[in-house]
Amino acid sequence: MSQTDRRPVRLEDVTIEQAYAAPLGLQQDRPWVALCMVASIDGSTVVNGASAKLSSANDSAVMLRLRSLADVVIVGAGTVNAEGYGPPRRTGLRIGVVTASGRIDASTPLFTSGAGFVITTARADIPSGIDVVRAGEDQVDLEAALTSLGTVCDAPRVVQAEGGPTLNGALFAADLIDEINVTTAPLTVGGTGMRLSAGGPDHAHRFGLQQLLVDDESFVYSRWLRRRGGDG
Repeated sequence: MSQTDRRPVRLEDVTIEQAYAAPLGLQQDRPWVALCMVASIDGSTVVNGASAKLSSANDSAVMLRLRSLADVVIVGAGTVNAEGYGPPRRTGLRIGVVTASGRIDASTPLFTSGAGFVITTARADIPSGIDVVRAGEDQVDLEAALTSLGTVCDAPRVVQAEGGPTLNGALFAADLIDEINVTTAPLTVGGTGMRLSAGGPDHAHRFGLQQLLVDDESFVYSRWLRRRGGDG
């Protein structure tokens, strides 16, 4: 199917592999950053602190398909802990854990497997034996970090960001997100869970809808492309 088909398409009429055949673009001077998240109708990204109750088999399949298109995954340390991140299924895929403080549990399978590495500041104390990308003094300089990922893996063309909202907010603030892939779960959940991004300054970054899918459980899968030029 066309990546610019904005009509809702039933997921039963197209495979996930066909719907997510490629990233929506590439950058020349840094990796393409594609955000992958799930959220409720009322905007929460978690139920009781984790995303599992918002997800579904199709949502998980979409995430895995998008991971197959990525060279590296980046994720905040809080999300790694809350979601219990382990080694990825795909051999060779690396997961960069973003933390300004440097507080990580180096004994978890994510790190002992060698799949995990840390993206942090110049000052953070990281246990020996873990690959580290350092960018920024007191806060992680995400743009510099993205262009330095080639120090811990083959120079990536596509990076998948998987949250949490604070990392997303920092990426939005730096205008580094090129593509958004969001699953809207057919639930309202109330509570105080954070929305897709948190902590960043006000901005008005325009995105264009590229694709809209719906499955037989009423989960909605949308793809959005950053439209740069003339906005905030």
